[in-house]
Amino acid sequence: MTSVLNAAVAGDTRLFAIVGDPIAQARSPLVFNDIFQRMSVNAVLVPMQIPAASLDTAIAGLKTIGNLDGIVVTVPHKISMTGLVDRLLPIARKVGAINCMRRAESGEWIGEMYDGEGFTRGLRKQGHEPRGMSVFQAGAGGAGKALAHALASASVKSLQLIDVDRAKQDALIAELAQAYPELNVSAGSAEPEGVDMVVNATPCGMAGGDPLPFNIDRLDRRALVADIIMKPERTPLLRQAEERGHRIHLGRHLLENQAEIVAEFFGFKPI
Repeated sequence: MTSVLNAAVAGDTRLFAIVGDPIAQARSPLVFNDIFQRMSVNAVLVPMQIPAASLDTAIAGLKTIGNLDGIVVTVPHKISMTGLVDRLLPIARKVGAINCMRRAESGEWIGEMYDGEGFTRGLRKQGHEPRGMSVFQAGAGGAGKALAHALASASVKSLQLIDVDRAKQDALIAELAQAYPELNVSAGSAEPEGVDMVVNATPCGMAGGDPLPFNIDRLDRRALVADIIMKPERTPLLRQAEERGHRIHLGRHLLENQAEIVAEFFGFKPI
């Protein structure tokens, strides 16, 4: 994958952005600009660091930019941004979060969530079929909700959830129990055991000195350990898992598969 920004940025270049705080960890500019170059699309995606306190003002301003066609949304804005679009598509309505928004021909802004689909598609491409798995997941925020819904839709056998925000955790468990009555969903423990896969859907591991999101000492060595953090590629959790002999699943698998879906949402068909 090239790391060179689209060289022919000109007055008629279409603009896309990724918004978050922090933003230095985001790999979306590399991935999307590579897609644009491969497709010979005159477009560029740039990172924008927007703190939560400035989100409403910043997004209102971005919407007025005539050649801005779409926005990718990352932490911590995925839930808050649902109130800043004109219309939510089905997955976003179900999950209550978005990871992308685009300007429709009517001028309205439409939001959708593809984190979950990107994650399950990435699992399958790496040879990990989620159907029938017993899964433990840490994280019930915007991305965590999307992953949990996608795993439930993929017919996992059971799903244990934890979050440092107990209210978010319990709300997501109740939501999933109602939406997927066949799913065995429950609160988990910070020391998971007896599962086929554990997933970190929290920001823990993004910054140096972060604590591990959960303890893997009780896991069977055959369990898959997955993280959705993009940078560092091998988080402390994944490094520890490799040392114990576990198979690991990198965050970039979610991004690369999600980016293809989001590019189509923006109106491009990746090649």
